[in-house]
Amino acid sequence: MKWIEGGVCAPNGFKAGGIHCGIRNGKDKEDLALIYSSEPCVGAGLFTRNRVKAAPVKLDQKTIRNDSFHAIIANSGIANACAPHDYENAVAMQNAAAKALGIAPETVLVGSTGVIGKDLDVSKIEAGLPALIEALKADGSGSDKAAKAIMTTDTRKKELAVEVELDGTTVHIGGISKGSGMIHPNMGTMLCYLTTDASIKKELLQKALKTVCDRSFNRISVDGDTSTNDSLLILANGLAGNPEIKEESEAFARFTEALEALCVELARRMAADGEGASHLITCTVFHCLGEPRAEILAKSVIRSPLTKAAIFGTDANWGRVLCALGYAGEEFDQDQVTISFRSSYGEIMVCQNGKGLEFDEVLAKAILSEDEVEILVDMNEGEESVTCWGCDLTYDYVKINGDYRT
Repeated sequence: MKWIEGGVCAPNGFKAGGIHCGIRNGKDKEDLALIYSSEPCVGAGLFTRNRVKAAPVKLDQKTIRNDSFHAIIANSGIANACAPHDYENAVAMQNAAAKALGIAPETVLVGSTGVIGKDLDVSKIEAGLPALIEALKADGSGSDKAAKAIMTTDTRKKELAVEVELDGTTVHIGGISKGSGMIHPNMGTMLCYLTTDASIKKELLQKALKTVCDRSFNRISVDGDTSTNDSLLILANGLAGNPEIKEESEAFARFTEALEALCVELARRMAADGEGASHLITCTVFHCLGEPRAEILAKSVIRSPLTKAAIFGTDANWGRVLCALGYAGEEFDQDQVTISFRSSYGEIMVCQNGKGLEFDEVLAKAILSEDEVEILVDMNEGEESVTCWGCDLTYDYVKINGDYRT
């Protein structure tokens, strides 16, 4: 597997683009994205577990059951959630894209992100579609525009692609994602759109996506809020020409591994770009009795407000880490726990066998001053390890969300 350029346009047969159609009033930032394959695709998807679901999520949950897809259209600025005409607007958006592309509505998936409770003005989308279709490109410039068009409070785009050999054939996987606030395990206010030219059965594509999501997007947290809109979609058009993946073979394992690498890096970038964030926090719990247990413990650390605040302040307050482990709901022997902090500057152990150590505070502060800080938790009880990702809690998070709607 190797990293390549092109994002969602790296796989053969996919085009993408983004334009400003006026959903985001008074701004010229792209706010409408389109991903398109003239070749029919199989598709798979995962959606928010929030009981309050946005209309695009409800529509996609029905649409994704179909056998064939051509396009994904998504807007930023308005979430199209909990508004008077949200579902009919989602359907209108789907129909408009289908008509403009000359395809069936049931082959179009939709997405929205932004402010909850406002009606989406679909007429702006309808008016912008000719320009959007004209803007479709089969190279990285198209993926770049689409990635920017789905951003809300994100400060930088998230876009990646990989290639992998499957049964002697080169297969490509690309992705764009957005997410900065309302991010919590079970996905957050994220949209992630993946494309691949692999030939793979729909059932196996769904299985690979679920496996990968649990190890990537479901292991990040920015603020503990789970959104109404999170959607993770993948389209596969088979144009790579590999023998179709029909069973859980070596090819399926390699495809899943490459997809996981892509999604883990997209998830890391989302966590690093958390609203107001100045640090990416990576917590690895290792020597643990079981992967589920390790994940619960690591998640508890990265979503702890006190731990997040300590990292923001470059304060090596290991007691907050141990405390977060303690309320995670898992039984363990605290006298076996060792905690260290690590970054590109160095590594320092701050707690051993559940007790604090004398350590160099100046060195610790320097370690915690780097952009990415690792919290290493050794449970000293088993063989499994899990890594989760979060970010620090800064003054800017409150500023951003204090007037997000207005």
